[in-house]
Amino acid sequence: MKLFGSSGIRTPFNKDLLSLALEVGLALGHHYGSVLVGRDSRTSSVALKNALVSGVLAAGAECFDAGLVPTPTLALATRNFAAGAMITASHNPPMYNGIKLLNPDGSAFDTSQQQQIEEAILSDNSVTASWDTIKSFADYPGAIEQHKARIRQDIPANLNLKVVVDPAGGAASAITPDLLRELGCEVISLNSQPTGFFPRETEPTEANLKDLARVTREVGADIGIAHDGDADRMMVIDERGQYLSGDKLLIILARDLGVKEVVTTVDTSMIVEEMGFKTSRTRVGDSFVSTEMKKGGQFGGEPCGAWIFPHISLCPDGIYAAARIAAITRQKKLSVLAEEIPGFPMTRTSIDSNGLSISQLKSRLMTMNPLSVVDTDGLKLNFNDGWLLVRASGTEPKIRITVEAKNEARLRHLHDESQRLMEGK
Repeated sequence: MKLFGSSGIRTPFNKDLLSLALEVGLALGHHYGSVLVGRDSRTSSVALKNALVSGVLAAGAECFDAGLVPTPTLALATRNFAAGAMITASHNPPMYNGIKLLNPDGSAFDTSQQQQIEEAILSDNSVTASWDTIKSFADYPGAIEQHKARIRQDIPANLNLKVVVDPAGGAASAITPDLLRELGCEVISLNSQPTGFFPRETEPTEANLKDLARVTREVGADIGIAHDGDADRMMVIDERGQYLSGDKLLIILARDLGVKEVVTTVDTSMIVEEMGFKTSRTRVGDSFVSTEMKKGGQFGGEPCGAWIFPHISLCPDGIYAAARIAAITRQKKLSVLAEEIPGFPMTRTSIDSNGLSISQLKSRLMTMNPLSVVDTDGLKLNFNDGWLLVRASGTEPKIRITVEAKNEARLRHLHDESQRLMEGK
């Protein structure tokens, strides 16, 4: 049984997920004596949280409720507990939900911890605690204030910027606008009502942030900031209303932090190495980045908008990233910073998997005669003037295709040829 994808458990909300949450809670409670839970704004999150809490309590463990909070806020508060459990499906559509399990350092449960939980559920021999040892369930107030206070230690309170914030109706609605106001910003909130019915698709991609780009431009804001549903991601729009790529944003943040080493994923642009950073590359997924950063690392991130600041926690922190990029913008316009970083043309697309595996596609793609092949995550084909990555999504039944090349013509050729081969033409 494989329950965990690249970022926890995710599936459309139904009775099976509700039952699974109870089983996860029982397993979590047996192995970890105190658990802090939180949830995002989805309509099903309260029900799913209560099912998980029931399991934790039935196992005889202590359980506390941080309420409606972003994942990085819960991760920071989890330092006071044996484990954290976040009810969220992150950037998936609102009919989805899921569970992220966190360690006290903010990192997601690693492969061995996930296997421990899965084996406990599969064994189906969970024993509930005696009635007289079951503990009470209590609120854990103040997680958001703790998170804001930690961020204010690093970020000056005189930013004096005009900022448009789009939390996508998600958990960041409860923290990012207020935090930026406390840091001296004039904040215009967009999509900041956490009703559970997301007003836009929650993944902060360029295609999903057209309203944010328009409003940022129309009101003359210095920056537009966007989150996904649980705010472990953060992406930005510059003062011209232009979307800033995640690859360039990674370099801007790394430069500001003054780091020389970066942990990132196999789908990040080759420009990171060309800009002089020593780079460790992992499978796609913040849990793999955070696992690698336990070995050491000054900054980690993914171009999807997941930024890890290890001096805060090993959880991607979209809230800290929002404050950090605002402080950077106070010093120099984002458009200028972006133009200082060269770039190569890149495209990221997805196709329905239709039951095809990467191993089935390998023989087809190898006819493209790559210089080398890396199988860290899916299949990465390296050429002398670019690369092609084909990997199965860890959260949806899709195949992700990323292509980068030294020029547009080569980019189109690699992309079109790979799609033709994968479609069996």
